[in-house]
Amino acid sequence: MIRLISSFTALILLSFLFVLTPALAQVPTPSPARPATNDKVELLPGADSLVGINVPGQVVRKIYNNVRFRQKGMLLYCDLAIQNVTTNVIEAYGHVRMLQGDTISVRGDTLFYYGNTRQANGRGHVVMRDRKMTLTTSQLDYDMLSGIAHYPKPGRIVDKENILTSREGYYDTHTKLFTFRQNVRLVNPKGTLTADSLLYNSLTRIATFQGPTRITNKDGILTAVAGDYNTVTGISNFQRRATVETPKYQLTGDSLYYDNVSELGVAKGNVVMVAKDKKAVITGEHVRYNGKIGISRVTGRPVAKSLANETTNDTLYMRADTLFSFDNKVTNTRRFLGQKNVFVYKSDLQSKCDSLIYDTADSTIYFYKKPIVWSQNKYQMEADSIRALMKNNRINTLFMKTKSFVISLDTLKNFNQIKGRTITAYFETKIISTTATSASATQVSKQVSGTAINAKNGSVFATNSVPKGVLENKVSSPKSTTALAREQTSLDRVIVDGNGQSIYYAVDDKNKMIGLNHVECSRMNIDFNDNKVGQIRFYGTPDSQLIPPKEITSENEQLDGFRWRDAEKPTKGQVLWIETPPAEQPGVKKPVKNKSKIKPLAQKFVQKATN
Repeated sequence: MIRLISSFTALILLSFLFVLTPALAQVPTPSPARPATNDKVELLPGADSLVGINVPGQVVRKIYNNVRFRQKGMLLYCDLAIQNVTTNVIEAYGHVRMLQGDTISVRGDTLFYYGNTRQANGRGHVVMRDRKMTLTTSQLDYDMLSGIAHYPKPGRIVDKENILTSREGYYDTHTKLFTFRQNVRLVNPKGTLTADSLLYNSLTRIATFQGPTRITNKDGILTAVAGDYNTVTGISNFQRRATVETPKYQLTGDSLYYDNVSELGVAKGNVVMVAKDKKAVITGEHVRYNGKIGISRVTGRPVAKSLANETTNDTLYMRADTLFSFDNKVTNTRRFLGQKNVFVYKSDLQSKCDSLIYDTADSTIYFYKKPIVWSQNKYQMEADSIRALMKNNRINTLFMKTKSFVISLDTLKNFNQIKGRTITAYFETKIISTTATSASATQVSKQVSGTAINAKNGSVFATNSVPKGVLENKVSSPKSTTALAREQTSLDRVIVDGNGQSIYYAVDDKNKMIGLNHVECSRMNIDFNDNKVGQIRFYGTPDSQLIPPKEITSENEQLDGFRWRDAEKPTKGQVLWIETPPAEQPGVKKPVKNKSKIKPLAQKFVQKATN
């Protein structure tokens, strides 16, 4: 997303002569007083007439038409001049024109020139020009010794492509440094910049701004408080909470850096990246983006958030030590990679693993290195690697490879277990709708389609056998009826291939346990119905045993490797770095650090992104 900055720097900043570093240089000011130069302003011949003025102790004269003066490379023209030879001061009126060398000219209605300090003050309609720009203002004070021109009244500067206006401005003709203050507005055919202050060095071609600044073009808006842009190198820096916003994306950080040439971008400090159309947000402390190969890296407590379901307002959260994003410019899709200590949280799905890849092209999540997935507080799934196929942002199919283990918690709090070389689990999602009526009574219950709803708190509970008297409380004055809708994702079918083992508790129609089934075979298909084991098909000479309830012991009620790790299940606070995740339960070995596995994965996607 940092690439968004390039559209601003390339289309606006690069083309601005006066444009956007953290510390604004001190505003130059004319020197207050200087020793006399003892260089008298010379009146050149050619004037129509000269009249002396009687001023006691001073030599003052008035010169008419075709008036010309000269002093150290400065030429002054006007229609009427009053020259004080004693103080070396000239008042020039009518078609005033002052030239300094062959680069700078000043025109105006009136000009006061102080020869001893070489200070020129223009009044009225003042126009100052050099080879690249034209400045128009009503008041201009030009210190020719320091080379600083200052306009304290609103001014307008025009060059080949830009129009800049400001309340006040300075121009150092020696260093070619422009400084603009208050109500700065820069208009360019490709965009508009407004700022509180702006500084531009036409030699180094570095532009600096400080104070609230806003850049707008057809692609979006950039806002910042301080920053600089090098029009030669194409490098821009924005500080103090800068934001780039387009109709589809928004990127905010304490600082934003972008190199137009290398397409390298860096955002630091409380970085927030928002994909509006996908309703996704990525946060972190440091983001690095390489535009040429389309890779972003987020570090510093990174979190990815995605709105999974608009109906239920459910959001999927993912954290890792490092998050990568790989752009596929051909298909306009993206892959996300979480590296080290990955945690995933969704209301109906939680997971932890060493590394994770999410491919937006086919909505597939790949879990690597000791992954474990929990779903609906009922299912726990482990394997050496897991691939989850999402449909409408809900888990649809889970492919588990090598040392696969599925645990299902039934309504009797028994653990049904499935183990095998590879396991494929299919899920189904149902929308459960109920109706609740609220009333003034403190405790009211009503039977609706086999479900009891507590009208006091809106809670829902099963009512297969509820005392009749409890359900017959009447409501005298109902206030409102509320429709309750929630999603329920449950196992639909499990297919085990290779070294299949299963333990499941058989129950009768009254939900009373009959016994414990222990089956071993090469392949098995298990159908589930309302979280209960339904039809089972075994292949390859199955070995089956039904253990009566009285003979069930701690040794035969668990498959080898069983471990219910519900305490390790990530919470929303843990994924958001608010809470500290618990360590693995005793007896479960922590994965050995191995950096070699994730690098080939990252390199693989880098190669694909560049193709």
